[in-house]
Amino acid sequence: MEGTNCEYEAFQSFKRSGANPQYVHIKELETHRKRLSDFDIVFFPGGFSAGDYVRAGAIFAARLKVASGRELDLFNESRRPIIGVCNGFQVLVELGILPGEPVLRQKVTLTFNSSGRFECRKVFVKISAKNRMIGEAYSGRKRWEIPVAHSEGRIVLDDPESTFIELVKGGNILFEYIDSMGEEAGYPWNPNGSYGNIAALSNSYGNAIGLMPHPERIYYDYQAAENEKPTAGKQFFDSIVSYARSL
Repeated sequence: MEGTNCEYEAFQSFKRSGANPQYVHIKELETHRKRLSDFDIVFFPGGFSAGDYVRAGAIFAARLKVASGRELDLFNESRRPIIGVCNGFQVLVELGILPGEPVLRQKVTLTFNSSGRFECRKVFVKISAKNRMIGEAYSGRKRWEIPVAHSEGRIVLDDPESTFIELVKGGNILFEYIDSMGEEAGYPWNPNGSYGNIAALSNSYGNAIGLMPHPERIYYDYQAAENEKPTAGKQFFDSIVSYARSL
């Protein structure tokens, strides 16, 4: 899709984690030269697809629904991994794949950062729920360094308190923003003002994940400020590939 970015970094991350990735342009889906059913993992990259006109991810989601909507539903029903990072997260929300459950659809949206500006830097997150794809990959460390780069990453809930409780009970909140000490904190640690410091969501089954932070930008040890091993990115991609192989 025109306007995406970090697809190269994601490609290399999947490759380094043992997968055999391929680039697929939405036009290839629209012309049926490629089909989602031919793959084991679907990954939607970040960026500004279609210039973020209308709403971030809205045009990409609309085109995808026409081109491969039923295929994507079947892919999701098969419990194969569907990942969206940044703009890709926005696409998955627009499609209704995230948060996933019908009762939660239309209750969650992504909009402009509270700061009113583009936020681009490293932040810290913690794992907030059990996830069958991630497993124990993020245990044993209270904070994980990971980059963000977005203007429209603020998660807004229609009825904040009740919807937040639903998300917690459903295991939908996968990562939360924290400060450098591993504690809850507001801006700038929460870069966009998301309710409840939500940084990533999954569906209740756990095979669909959307993140505003970019795991593909911190795959290698040297990309971490303190050369932390393993990095949040490597843990993420290793886990997704391992899960896909287990199906």
